[in-house]
Amino acid sequence: MTRVRLDAATVTVPVDGAAGHRTRTVLGPVDLLLTEARVSVIGANGSGKSTLLRLLNGLVAPSSGAVSVDGLDTVRHGARVRRRVAFAFTDPLSQLVMPTGREDVELSLRRLHRSRAERRLAAEAVLERFGLSALADQSVHDLSGGERQLMALAVVLAVEPELLVLDEPTTLLDRRNTLRLRALLEDLPQSLVVATHDLDLALHADRTLVVDAGRIVFDGPPAEAVRHYVTLADQP
Repeated sequence: MTRVRLDAATVTVPVDGAAGHRTRTVLGPVDLLLTEARVSVIGANGSGKSTLLRLLNGLVAPSSGAVSVDGLDTVRHGARVRRRVAFAFTDPLSQLVMPTGREDVELSLRRLHRSRAERRLAAEAVLERFGLSALADQSVHDLSGGERQLMALAVVLAVEPELLVLDEPTTLLDRRNTLRLRALLEDLPQSLVVATHDLDLALHADRTLVVDAGRIVFDGPPAEAVRHYVTLADQP
């Protein structure tokens, strides 16, 4: 399993208009060692969940402290980390940059397959694996929300990362597509870290983190974590 370590990782941002270059801490300090196959992250909007996830593949660099994946520092070894850690955004259109899903999958495979013919064959295998072959040549803008989300996952998983990080993957989905996505995630061989407001999805984990005001306020079994979060959220 992938080993993710955060050592006193803190993220600060400038305070707009503040004199003296003041900063505000949006996350941390966080000390974590993640080795479980399935980790869920829950918390209110603005709590720091997304910032925490973006630390894991170097999309955000810690302002202080360090983050590493299998011993690779996310700042010093960013390219190597991102080959191991794939990131799926809430809105799949942030990930689908080409006109069709097939072109997006082929684009993600450029590093692995230099030959266009090899890329086409590899992309077809990926699309078939996810049941997306029939949608491969449609405009991504013509796909449903669930189809786009599955296509975006096919794109990031095409390169066979070791860890998949998902930021609120069910936010834009109806219940049918949420259940479809959940079933897909359960069958993946990759380790997963998932930030979600879907508490049923959060329960399908080995370990759950509760984030509040930039700090991890609970770390433990999913059912206990959900109860802690509900109690926290119900406070006036």
